[in-house]
Amino acid sequence: MTEKVLVTASEFHRSFGALSDRALKEPISITKQGRDHLVLMSAEEYARLKRGPRVGLAEDLPEPMLQLVKRSRMHRRRKHLDAELKNWKP
Repeated sequence: MTEKVLVTASEFHRSFGALSDRALKEPISITKQGRDHLVLMSAEEYARLKRGPRVGLAEDLPEPMLQLVKRSRMHRRRKHLDAELKNWKP
């Protein structure tokens, strides 16, 4: 994993061209008054993040998947968590 790239807002303003080229390869964190303010990243990376995993409701699962969830059990080291699934209904 690469180290987070931080630049100040004024540095970003002065070096927009070079930083926008660099943001095509890795996100650039832009700080303002010492705090994270914006992140500059490629449109491709932004689209990928927007497409990311979607979380849905259990009630929207097809019946075969609901049955698998109902029958599922935790690993033996997490057996105490089976209580979370007991009497579960979508």
